[in-house]
Amino acid sequence: MAPALVDYTAAEKELYEFDDLKIGVKGLVDAGVTHIPRFFIHPPECRGNNSSAPQNNGADGVEIPVIDLEGFNENDDRRVKMVNAIRYACATGGFFQIVNHGVPVAVMEEMVESIRRFHEQPQEAKMEWYSRDFSRKVNYFSSGDIKGRAKPVPAEWRDTLSCRAADDQWDFDALPELCRREMKEYMKNMIDLQEKLSELMSEALGLSKDHLSSTGYLKPMRLSSHYYPVCPEPDLTLGTIKHSDPSLLTLVLQDKGNGLQVLHNDQWVDIPAVDGAFVANIGDFMQLLSNDKFKSVEHRVLATSFGKPRISAVSFFLPCAKDMHKPCGPIKELLSDNSPPIYRITSYAEFMSHYRVVGQIGGRALPHFKL
Repeated sequence: MAPALVDYTAAEKELYEFDDLKIGVKGLVDAGVTHIPRFFIHPPECRGNNSSAPQNNGADGVEIPVIDLEGFNENDDRRVKMVNAIRYACATGGFFQIVNHGVPVAVMEEMVESIRRFHEQPQEAKMEWYSRDFSRKVNYFSSGDIKGRAKPVPAEWRDTLSCRAADDQWDFDALPELCRREMKEYMKNMIDLQEKLSELMSEALGLSKDHLSSTGYLKPMRLSSHYYPVCPEPDLTLGTIKHSDPSLLTLVLQDKGNGLQVLHNDQWVDIPAVDGAFVANIGDFMQLLSNDKFKSVEHRVLATSFGKPRISAVSFFLPCAKDMHKPCGPIKELLSDNSPPIYRITSYAEFMSHYRVVGQIGGRALPHFKL
């Protein structure tokens, strides 16, 4: 029998009560639940098995580009090909994968295992990190920012360990000891990779290679380590709802589990796990700065239905803290009489304030800033 439609306003109290337990979705699974609480049940039209939300596995020509960064500084012809490939991916689909990026596979594998180790430690040991005070450097929580949304919405079947740079500096000593060494090494590699990507994306926009790095717009400022436990009723819920990112660029390290999907031409397309690859996607703020030359894209994560929990590490590349309130708009070098500004002047702080209202309930923040 199909479950009744959920009154999310009525279920919100139950969601808050669950959150106060500080056990996360993993705690429910450990308790042996066979039916998910009603606040996790999504509307039929939003679920992964919905027949009106068509799926696509790439069989009819939709493929996510895999871009090889080997020889980044060694061969001019190879670099031109990289830039052209990134330009095409960012302008058309907004999603691509990168390989031979310089981050050792061992660092990536150890990062995944450290996330698993944190989330699978005894519940009592994790509770001290559980908090929705997002001014903290480190937070462990379940199901996103449930108290910052504009209206009650269903919860998401995942737990997250989130850490951020404060005043543009990473305080690695603030990380949980159980995964500190691996996360520190991983973020150091993200900082190095950021320099490569800043150059390539600047050139892909037709700008000088140091443009994005000199503006401070593309820094690895936040890391979310997601754990998606196996769900007893995966057809009723989602690991992450449909959304676009508020970042300039997002890099995703995913384990071998599937579930990540991107919306392309109204089709949900699976993002296959590629050994040694990062999944990259353009965020809303990059679309604004590029005046729609690069396109952000909506994506989601299905609930894990069998086997092992799905694990991912998501790095968000954002403006520096000192530039959060700096007025900015479409990059002036990209504007002309034939390409006038599409978006008004704003700041990243203002953009994020609006994103928290609409973006976390499946809406788009960009239309609010159009001229």
